[in-house]
Amino acid sequence: MTALQKHVSFFDRNKDGIIYPKETFQGFRAMGTNFALSTAAAALIHQGLSQKTRPGKPPSLQLPIEVKNIKGGKHGSDTGAYDNEGMFVESKFEEIFTKYAVTHKGALTEGELGAMLKGNKVPKDTAGSIAAYTEWKMLYSMCKDKDGLLQKPIVRATYDGTLFYQLEKSHKGK
Repeated sequence: MTALQKHVSFFDRNKDGIIYPKETFQGFRAMGTNFALSTAAAALIHQGLSQKTRPGKPPSLQLPIEVKNIKGGKHGSDTGAYDNEGMFVESKFEEIFTKYAVTHKGALTEGELGAMLKGNKVPKDTAGSIAAYTEWKMLYSMCKDKDGLLQKPIVRATYDGTLFYQLEKSHKGK
């Protein structure tokens, strides 16, 4: 599996290679996200990604996302830490912190996160910039530490597909 496939496979709750909105909702709830945010996330994610991950197939009212084709859902205005095939690009990941983590080495403040989003915004890429903003703001909201910092290991775990499992385990323990 590519890093991007690993990133989304957490939401394939029955491990059949297809993610349905119900599974995305269940995944967000398993991480401790509230009902409203889990519902909204599932709806928006599937509306945005379903057809992009099902090339050559007619639209489906069930809004499935095919894990094997998730690279088709890659959007603009991102960090470039996933390449066009969904592989992890270490140099682009490191660039997030060398370029934007000014206050604390290896961590982003909320302001630095905003600067990163602004720096990665592609002109006239409204959909991509909204997707990037939403993903990063949710990550920051869910994973910032007590000092309001988004630590580098958390961001790496997001990219390598392990963070969601960690959040689920942490939520089960509460």
